[in-house]
Amino acid sequence: MKNLVVSEAVKTKLQKKHQVTLREVEHCFINREGRLLYDNRALTKTNPPTLWFIALTNQNRKLKIAYIQKGDQVILKTAYEPNDAELAIYERFGMVA
Repeated sequence: MKNLVVSEAVKTKLQKKHQVTLREVEHCFINREGRLLYDNRALTKTNPPTLWFIALTNQNRKLKIAYIQKGDQVILKTAYEPNDAELAIYERFGMVA
């Protein structure tokens, strides 16, 4: 993705903490089927707002992708395997009916 912006700190976190590659993140953007959700938690509020979704990589690994959209730029905040609560939220509010 030409418009994906990833800081060195986020790249390091993805690799070391979550074992997620940038290619997997790109797969999730391409494979997304549900809606984008807003992260409304007070501790993680950003301006512009943080958007997130859960999608599969091409290897069927589910990842939660969180990012900020600034014009054409997609600024990645994080990507990791979602927990059960995140999966339930996305199933309820993010999946297209």
